[in-house]
Amino acid sequence: MKQGWKKWVAPVAIAAGAAVLAACGSSSSTPTSTGGVAATGGSSSTPAATTLIVSSDTPLQGSSKDASVDTENAIKLILKQANNKAGKFTITYKSYDDSTAAAGKWDPAQCAKNAQDHVANAGEVAVMGTYNSGCAKIEVPVLNKDPSGPMLMISHANTNPGLTKAWDPGEPDKYYPTGVRNYGRIVATDDYQGNAGAQFASQDLKVTKCLVLNDTQTYGVGVAKAFADAATKVGITVLDNVGWDSKQSSYVNIFEKYKSSGVDCVYLGGINDNNGVTLIKDKVKVLGANDGKVKLIGPDGFTGYPEVQKLAEAQGMYLTFAGLPTDVLAQAGGEAQKFQTDFKAEYGHAPASNYAVYGAAAMQLILKAIAASDGTRKGVRDAAFSGITIDAASSVLGKEFGIDPASGDTTVKDMAVELMKGNAETFLKPWPVQ
Repeated sequence: MKQGWKKWVAPVAIAAGAAVLAACGSSSSTPTSTGGVAATGGSSSTPAATTLIVSSDTPLQGSSKDASVDTENAIKLILKQANNKAGKFTITYKSYDDSTAAAGKWDPAQCAKNAQDHVANAGEVAVMGTYNSGCAKIEVPVLNKDPSGPMLMISHANTNPGLTKAWDPGEPDKYYPTGVRNYGRIVATDDYQGNAGAQFASQDLKVTKCLVLNDTQTYGVGVAKAFADAATKVGITVLDNVGWDSKQSSYVNIFEKYKSSGVDCVYLGGINDNNGVTLIKDKVKVLGANDGKVKLIGPDGFTGYPEVQKLAEAQGMYLTFAGLPTDVLAQAGGEAQKFQTDFKAEYGHAPASNYAVYGAAAMQLILKAIAASDGTRKGVRDAAFSGITIDAASSVLGKEFGIDPASGDTTVKDMAVELMKGNAETFLKPWPVQ
């Protein structure tokens, strides 16, 4: 990854005490007009709107709702503190829901519709999202082909490597039909997360035989493969990498099959939305408590869920997170600590998910790109990929960050190991990104 960037632009001013955005609180995916002139041109000579729309694209129904609502709250707070301004531009906010009630989670058809709606919403210049990597893989190519773009998307939570680097066949080039990158993220990827989980399992937990399960979706298959490959390299025997069907009412048979194999580790590659609670319960039912002989490890797809945190059978579960938890970020002091204090004052509680603060950070970068641009979609995208960064003093992450202009990956890669204890995710230790 590129480091030591020298191209800088003036940071977006963060000032408290502004009016709440007119568009805040909407969860509809129907485009909203700003009443301004559409920012449709790609040239600096093209008149741009003085009022621009930024959006979020997250699942607001199902198990991910709490995390997504607080991500939206964090974005609204960033915008409020910025006086709804980015340089000379006035900013309004639009929320898109990429989940459906029927699915109870992100839905491919809804993601496809949202992508079209982003492009059709003429005043919209950038998207913060998505939460799920599979949804991003649907939306990014559509935004990339936007005739007045490509349109910028920066994710706070996507970890599947294929969005930015070679992973599965055709990746990542197939997501960028124009040949220009328009997608970035500010969290580390699952190749690093798989390494961290496997190294922790070997070095700290001393396990030797792991059963790997995946939820058969983009993120889950990817992170399960990353863990399994890394586990083999560090001397752990991978008994199997098995897909689980989220519609099953019981997974007892899966665990019974490996009960006498000497298994001492189960890795859940996937997201809790896909019947994770039942999976965890059945693991404990057949193989015993997580602090016993058979350890339970999960990736960030199981973080930020109150239903998991409060689950008796989930206690003793280890989790990796492709960043740092909110309480650790706050220890940096300065703006990182102040933002979380302000969040609690504004909403009466701490962020429900670690990714909420990363959503705020993604919006900080989007606002800085807008401030450095001509207000067109192309201009905003170009500014975001020019090497701009958010300096440590202004960053809600407590450290300087940006995206690599060549790939879109974050310039700062953190990884954490957590332990489910006392009905809460507790920070255990940072883990080197390798």
